[in-house]
Amino acid sequence: MQVAVLAHESFPDRAKTAVGLLRYGDHEVRALVDREHAGKHVTDVLPGVQDAPIVASMDDVPEVDALLIGIAPIGGAFDESWRDDVRTALERGCDVLAGLHDFLEDDDEFVRLAEEHGGELHDLRKPPDDLTVAEGTAGEVDATVVTTVGTDCSTGKMTASFEIRDAARERGLDAAVVPTGQTGVAITGWGIVVDRVIADYAAGAVERLVETPEDKDVLIVEGQGALAHPAYSGVTTSILHGSAPDALVLCHNAGQEAIHGYESFTIPPLDEYVEIYERLAAPISDATVDAGMLNTSALDAADAVDAVATYREALGVPATDPVRDGVPDEVLDAIL
Repeated sequence: MQVAVLAHESFPDRAKTAVGLLRYGDHEVRALVDREHAGKHVTDVLPGVQDAPIVASMDDVPEVDALLIGIAPIGGAFDESWRDDVRTALERGCDVLAGLHDFLEDDDEFVRLAEEHGGELHDLRKPPDDLTVAEGTAGEVDATVVTTVGTDCSTGKMTASFEIRDAARERGLDAAVVPTGQTGVAITGWGIVVDRVIADYAAGAVERLVETPEDKDVLIVEGQGALAHPAYSGVTTSILHGSAPDALVLCHNAGQEAIHGYESFTIPPLDEYVEIYERLAAPISDATVDAGMLNTSALDAADAVDAVATYREALGVPATDPVRDGVPDEVLDAIL
């Protein structure tokens, strides 16, 4: 499918859905819609991903099948400054995909335009209607289940999940990511966005996801939130218990000391954070933190090497920056 990705004034740092799709998606991205960087190319701003021209509006986009909203704002609200681009896409007969809490299908104008011009609205965050509470059966799957967890939101859990998948596949293993967020769902075309699920059903939703793929060697469950986060610890707990993992991978942003957006809350010391995750997992599984993934994008190459070494020492397990350095054998061995 040929797509345009909307990332107005948020690319790349606050457009993780756009970045994920550019780095791991199978769709051909024909344009990135971003007023701030219009006239450039994607790789001028973010090297190492699928390239595409950056344009100011949907009016400048070549023929595509769909427009995907690539911004993941806190709270998941639709920004009215995007309306003209969504309207234009629908008038051109394009589908529109969004992973927001504000559903496109609840917008009367978008519904009318989709019906008039033959496009479809896809609300990636909308959960299935038949979810139930967990039964505690995820631990019975034959695959090795790896769950990525973090010290905060936006620490690279989705990125780590896909990098582990790719490393496992390179080793000849049949590996798949289990998507639990809108970006993962946009990339893979399946999954459940767990932060939209009724709290009682959230662990059950993850359990269903883990039990869905058949005959896999490795399943990497995409983590969300963080256990010490004052707002989003609930979804983390649901994923941790619903996935019943065999191994945990702790993701962190180099140098970060406080919860983003909640700076009065400091991130616990890393060795304590490891213990927090392992103790909370313990009633459901005997998973331990077996590897670390560190986002060093804010550092130069030399400082990144030192930061990964320090992170490895703090955790007491192999660690890497998966974007800079991939997933070395020692890290994959530890995970598996």
